[in-house]
Amino acid sequence: MGDISGKRVLVREDLNVPMADGQVSDDTRLRATLPTVTELADRGAIVLILAHFGRPKGPSAEFSLHQIVAPYAAVLGRPVHYVDWEGDAAAVAKLQPGDVAIVENTRFFGGEEKNDPATVARFASLGDLYVNDAFSAAHRAHASTEGLAHVLPAFAGREMEAELDALDKALGNPEHPVAAVVGGAKVSTKLDVLKHLVDKVDHLIIGGGMANTFLAARGVNVGKSLCEHDLTGTADEIFAAAEAANCTIHLPYDVVVSKEFAANPPSLRTCNVHEVAADEMILDIGPAATEALADVLKNCRTLVWNGPLGAFETPPFDTATVALARTAAALTSEGSLVSVAGGGDTVAALNQAGVADQFTFVSTAGGAFLEWMEGKELPGVAALSR
Repeated sequence: MGDISGKRVLVREDLNVPMADGQVSDDTRLRATLPTVTELADRGAIVLILAHFGRPKGPSAEFSLHQIVAPYAAVLGRPVHYVDWEGDAAAVAKLQPGDVAIVENTRFFGGEEKNDPATVARFASLGDLYVNDAFSAAHRAHASTEGLAHVLPAFAGREMEAELDALDKALGNPEHPVAAVVGGAKVSTKLDVLKHLVDKVDHLIIGGGMANTFLAARGVNVGKSLCEHDLTGTADEIFAAAEAANCTIHLPYDVVVSKEFAANPPSLRTCNVHEVAADEMILDIGPAATEALADVLKNCRTLVWNGPLGAFETPPFDTATVALARTAAALTSEGSLVSVAGGGDTVAALNQAGVADQFTFVSTAGGAFLEWMEGKELPGVAALSR
């Protein structure tokens, strides 16, 4: 990048943080920007942060990034300016080397999501260099995530670099044996992930509602459980592909069931997977299966995790997820496991287990992490590597 003192650097970050009562309720994404933004400002660049916020249908106070300026300044520990799209050029001209500014929501332009050349040119007119630091938006070919890389000298930011390094260690060039935990409600949303992973990993651990579809394909009566019965044929295809690739699929053999989906219900019990009653639903993996999965991880060198094992938002159906996450964290801490996790639900589950900071890497990305697990090329990354 060379001497960047006085240069205007457009930095694409992810500031799309959750808000509650006008306050940022989780500042993980804000903190993830600090290495890049701090380094650029310390080197004398004028840092102009580009980001989207929500899904606006045009300019509106509700989706203005102005409300992120104060919380971001608190996290960054230095003043943060605000640049509106009205009079943006004049506002940028007043900034001094080392200044940091948040530019208003890129999605206030209809051309952002269409990657419209006129919008790309409008953004580019504000800067001399472009840095993409938002892996979580890299699966979208938008003006600020992909288009700018073709018209300004383009670089990857520190967070983007860390994400890509971690993902390479997890699935690109991992140390085997590799385990993948894939959970979540529906097989249909993660079909491409499962099909891609059976060729890449040695152990595929399936949890959440998805596991019920695989159990049903094996002839297990899953009662009233969430289950996509129309996809049991697809589950069979994945079983066959896994067998051909020498990948072991792990399904629970004991489960936690209840007649109602509520916190600590009176009908709660643990049973063998073949003993689920017609009026019961599977809501978590049982203790014996959880222990067996912990033993699998003890024999692995790499772990990729996306999605919880049970209905983790409702106690006690977070038990298996928390227990296995703590096992993975302990193995990572002792140096025997490289653990990479990603996706909103996954991050929430790891935070609940109190171990997010003990994994090798936790990605803040949702859709981009999933598409990477599917083996797809991410436009924002591809544009940089050109």
